[in-house]
Amino acid sequence: MTTNVHMPSGSVSGRSHPGLLVLSLADNVAVAIGDVDSPTGPVPRGHKVATRAVRGGEPVLKYGQVIGFASADIAPGDHVHSHNLRFGRFSREGGIGEGVVVPEPLPVAEQATFEGYVRSDGRVGTRNYLGILTSVNCSATAARRIAERFRYSDLLEQFPHVDGVVPLAHGTGCGIGDPETLAVLRRTMAGYLMHPNFGGFLVLGLGCEHNQIAELTRDVPVRPDLPIVAATIQELGGTRRTVEAGVSTLTSMLPEVDKARRSTVPASELILGTNCGGSDAYSGITANPAVGSAVDLLVRNGGTGVVAETPEVYGAEHLLTRRAVAPAVAEKLLARIGWWEQYLEKSGGTLDNNPTPGNKAGGLTTILEKSLGTISKGGTTPLADVVDYAEQVTSKGFVFMDTPGYDPVSVTGIVAGGAQVMVFTTGRGSAFGCKPVPSIKVATNSELYLRMTDDMDVNAGAIVDGDRSLDEVGREIFDLVLQTASGRATKSEDLGYGDEEFVPWRVGAVI
Repeated sequence: MTTNVHMPSGSVSGRSHPGLLVLSLADNVAVAIGDVDSPTGPVPRGHKVATRAVRGGEPVLKYGQVIGFASADIAPGDHVHSHNLRFGRFSREGGIGEGVVVPEPLPVAEQATFEGYVRSDGRVGTRNYLGILTSVNCSATAARRIAERFRYSDLLEQFPHVDGVVPLAHGTGCGIGDPETLAVLRRTMAGYLMHPNFGGFLVLGLGCEHNQIAELTRDVPVRPDLPIVAATIQELGGTRRTVEAGVSTLTSMLPEVDKARRSTVPASELILGTNCGGSDAYSGITANPAVGSAVDLLVRNGGTGVVAETPEVYGAEHLLTRRAVAPAVAEKLLARIGWWEQYLEKSGGTLDNNPTPGNKAGGLTTILEKSLGTISKGGTTPLADVVDYAEQVTSKGFVFMDTPGYDPVSVTGIVAGGAQVMVFTTGRGSAFGCKPVPSIKVATNSELYLRMTDDMDVNAGAIVDGDRSLDEVGREIFDLVLQTASGRATKSEDLGYGDEEFVPWRVGAVI
């Protein structure tokens, strides 16, 4: 997708209008960069205004792409939103990216670097946590109680190189009605057990659950020097004894885990996860493309950037297949789109049943419009691979992971895939963290950044304000990724987010 941002004014009915932002010369709508008046009434910031007449049934263009079809005649200057813009299917034959040129990364000697924990299997961590992985929801309370003992005591004070204890509690593990759900759950848990941001684990179950510890840990290629202790509440004699035993077990790991030290490593060792939540109309104009610029920089430095949320690329997938390095990569993406269409059809749903009420209040009208913003997080480099939910990301470059659009579920899959840093964009003000991985929050607009400054790390709203260019904000994000990977705490970490956001995807039926 090519976005040509023309600032600060657009043209409505042949006259200059300083309150509008035109994103492409092909567009027939512009975006209000402040509250503006129109013949149909006030238009809130972020909403669309017609720059020329659009007849009923004709396509509405934003970013130079179709975002829907006029459900009534639209006059120049009219507010364009749900009352006169509808989703509609159209041909999206984008071709396959045969002949895509994959750029050579910088030589290692010229790559940017960060300070990370080099593990015995060669992976590099950005944090050093102890984890409590629960096999089933029945052991979630005990896991949280164990973690609380460390949080609200001085048990960690003598171990400055241990970042904390993370309870990976969730709401499933039993009553699973199909093999696929169990397979996805175990793949997710395996990804966390292998994650380089952990220095040791207690795997805690109830004892009688469907997801038995022996099965979920079988054949997981964890590094040989990673301490892992498995236990169940039933074997230990109940909850109180389990909490005491869990605290004792993790305390005994602390001296060894605390020996880890950071060392200088190239940026090519980084897998950067990206996600957006609480999007608004500025998401696809400021924060998401700025993240895409940062992803391009990381790929140039030999690293990997991951974009996900399959239901939220629907309608824009042809722009990704054009960038695929091989036909097989494009076909994998199209196959996942087809799976989602069938998955939702079973329950009477459709992929166009989006955006959310908050998205619409922020100016997004159709899933097509939202998806165009989502894919901009992938920058401009070729699509190197498409992987399943929680599958290990092994390719360098830009990779797409099949996940739901629901933020905690999506990010859980990306972290399980190996991402050591997350960048999370928001226009409405999502509160989010994802231990053991630091999450950098990027605000799409300056008003949100100033209102929630304790939660936001980067203000991408400066792009629309005219204070900074997209590439300048992209460079800021890239530099902050390296600093965060080296140990700098994010706002979400300072606030303690991340203990409740481990949410594996429950794909099928619950029985």
